[in-house]
Amino acid sequence: MKKAVLITSLMLFSMFFGAGNLIFPPMLGFSAGTNYLPAILGFLATGVLLPVLALIAVVVSGESVRDMASRGGKVFGLLFPIAAYLSIGAFYALPRTGAVSYSTAVGVDNALYSGIFNLIFFGVALGLSWNPNGIADKLGKWLTPILLALIVVLVVLSLIKLDGTPGEPTSAYAVQPAGAGLLEGYMTMDAIAALAFGIVVIAAFKYQKVEKVRTATVAAALIAGILLAAVYLGLGSIGQIVTGEFGDGTAILNHAAASTMGEIGRIIFVAILILACMTTAVGLIGATSEFFNSLLPGISYHVWAVVFSLISFGVATMGLDTVLSIAAPVINFIYPSAITLVFLTLIEPLLFRFKWTYLLGIWTAVAWALLLAVPALVPYVEWAPLHEMSLGWAVPVLIASAIGLVIDGNKKRSRTVAQKESISV
Repeated sequence: MKKAVLITSLMLFSMFFGAGNLIFPPMLGFSAGTNYLPAILGFLATGVLLPVLALIAVVVSGESVRDMASRGGKVFGLLFPIAAYLSIGAFYALPRTGAVSYSTAVGVDNALYSGIFNLIFFGVALGLSWNPNGIADKLGKWLTPILLALIVVLVVLSLIKLDGTPGEPTSAYAVQPAGAGLLEGYMTMDAIAALAFGIVVIAAFKYQKVEKVRTATVAAALIAGILLAAVYLGLGSIGQIVTGEFGDGTAILNHAAASTMGEIGRIIFVAILILACMTTAVGLIGATSEFFNSLLPGISYHVWAVVFSLISFGVATMGLDTVLSIAAPVINFIYPSAITLVFLTLIEPLLFRFKWTYLLGIWTAVAWALLLAVPALVPYVEWAPLHEMSLGWAVPVLIASAIGLVIDGNKKRSRTVAQKESISV
C-alpha cells in the first residue's frame, strides 16, 4: 500500500502542478516584496489546503464529485460536475496547458506554428492518457520525478547564486497581501481540479488492488499537498531574490535559469514548463474522459479522450490571451458553490445528516455567482463583507447554511422525540 500511495501522490502532484502553479508563485514573491509572508500564506490556503480538503471531501462523500454534488439536489448534482469538468477540461485549463507551453517554448505569434505545436502537444498527451489504468505509472514513476528534479535544481541554484533582496510590495500586495495571495491561489483552479481528480485517484488505487481506498486517498492528498507547498515556497523565494523588472512569473524563472545556468538554463526552464503542462494535460484528459464515460456509458473513454483533445487543440491554437480571457468568469462562477460544497461535506460527519444546510448554502452560492456574472447587478452585492477580495459570497452563504443547520437540527430533534414516544408506547 505504501508504494501505491507514493506513486499516486506523485501522480496527483503532477496533475495539480501545471502552468499557473509554476508561474504564479515567483511573481507573487516578486510583487509582494516585504509583504511576502502573508501573501504566500494566502496563496497556500487556496492553492494547497483547499485542493487537499476538496479531494478528501470527495472520498468522504463517495467515489466522485457527482456523489458529492448530489447533496445539493438533483439539478445541482448533475449540472455542477459537468460545469466543473468542462472548466478544468476542454474549455479552459486543458487548452491552457498547450497555449502556455507554446507561448514559452516558441513565443511567435503565428497561427500555423501554434497549430503544429499544439497538434504535437495534445497528440502526446492523448497517447499518454490512452490507457486510464496506466496514468499513475506514467506520471508517478517517470514524469513527476523528472519534473521535481529539474525544479529542485533551478530553486537550489537560484538560492545559491542570486543575491537580490525583497523590494516594496506593489499593487494589491501593498494593501491586502493575504487577500491578493488568496486570489492567486484561486487562479490555479486546483480546488476545482481536486474534485475532478478524485475519480482518477480512486480508480488508480482500485487498479493497484489497494483495500483501504479512502485512507490511501487521504494520505495521497496530504503528501501531494506537502510537495506542492514545498515547491511553491521554493519558487516564491526565487521571486524574492531576483533583480530587474518583470511582467510575469515566466520572465522571472527564465531570468533565474539563464542567470544561474546560462543558455542551458533556458532550455531547462522550457523543459520544466512543458513537462508541468504535459503532466497536467494527461491528468485532465484522463479525469474528464472517465467522468463523461461514467455519465454516458454508451460513449467510450477513448472517444471522449479524442474529442476533448481535439477541442483543446482548437482552443489552444487561438492563443494564450483567448484562453486566459475565459478564466475569470469561469472561476468566479464555480468557486463559491465548490468551496461551500467542500466545507459542508467535511463538517457534516462531525454533526448530523444535512439536507437544508446543503440546499440553502449551495444555492445561495450559486445565486450570488449569478448576480456577479451580470454587470448591471454587481452594485447590488458590493455591500457584502470581503467583496473586494472576491469573497463577498462567503457571509451570505454562511448565514444561509446556518439557517439550514437550524432547520436540520430541529427536524433531527423531532425525529428523535417521535422515536422515543413510539418506543414508550
